[in-house]
Amino acid sequence: MLIDTHCHLDAAEFGADQDKLLHAAHLAGVARLVVPAVETANFTIVRDLCERFPACSPAYGIHPMYVDQVHEDDLLVLRDYLRDGHPVAIGEIGLDFYIEHYDQARQEYFLVEQLKLAREFDLPVLLHTRRAQDTVLKHLRQIRVRGGIAHAFSGSRQQADEFIKLGFRLGFGGAMTYPRATRLRELAATLPLSSIVLETDAPDMPPEFIGRDQPNKPEHLQRIAQTLAELRDLSLAELAQATTENALAVLPNLNIPIELPSGQAPSA
Repeated sequence: MLIDTHCHLDAAEFGADQDKLLHAAHLAGVARLVVPAVETANFTIVRDLCERFPACSPAYGIHPMYVDQVHEDDLLVLRDYLRDGHPVAIGEIGLDFYIEHYDQARQEYFLVEQLKLAREFDLPVLLHTRRAQDTVLKHLRQIRVRGGIAHAFSGSRQQADEFIKLGFRLGFGGAMTYPRATRLRELAATLPLSSIVLETDAPDMPPEFIGRDQPNKPEHLQRIAQTLAELRDLSLAELAQATTENALAVLPNLNIPIELPSGQAPSA
C-alpha cells in the first residue's frame, strides 16, 4: 500500500478524468492521495473532489507562486476552510526564490501568516521550498508548528537534518528517478528511512520513465517507490510499508487508507 502525499488531482491537465486516474492508481497500489490547494480559487474544487472520492484528502493553502493574485482577506477564507473543510494539513505553502521577479517580502508575509494558522489549528504543513530552504527553516524556528512535509525536497543533507529536527518528513518523487540526479539520489538512499514520504506532485515533476514532456500521474507512484527501494536495497513491500507509516505519522488526520482491490497491493 502506498500513499501519494502530494498530488494536484484537480489540475486542468486531468480534465474530468479523476475517476480513471484513481482507478489506475489503485491498481498500482496507491491507496490514498493528499490533494493540496494552491489558492482560494480552487479551495472549493479540492474540497468537492475529496468529498467525491474517498481515497483523497484535502489540504488548503496559498502557494508562494500565487501570492501576487491574493489579498489579505483570503487568509480569512483559508481560516474558514481549515475550520470546516476537514483538512489533513495546511498547504501548499512556502517560499519560491526560483521564479522570476518574485516578491520575497510578500511571499514571507503569507508564509508567516499561514504558519500562525497551522499553529492555531494544530495542523501540519505541506511546504514548498524551492531555492528557499534556509529562509523557510528560519521561519519554522520562529513559529513552531507540529511538523509536516518538505515537499519535493532538493536541499542539502544539513538542511534535511534541520527539517527532520523540526518534525518534518521529506517528500521524494519523480526527480529522484533521473540517474543524473546524483545528489538527490544519495540523499534518498542515506537519509533515515523514517524521514521519507513519497509523492508524485502530479501532473508536475514527471519521472524519468515517462519523459519530461508527459504529465505525471498518481499511478506512477509505484515505479517511483521501486526506484527508492532499489536505492535503499529494500523490497518494494518494505519500502511501501515504511513510507506509508511515515505519512500516517506526520499527517495524523489522514483517514485510515481504504482497502485496495483484491490482489492489487504492491509486491516486491
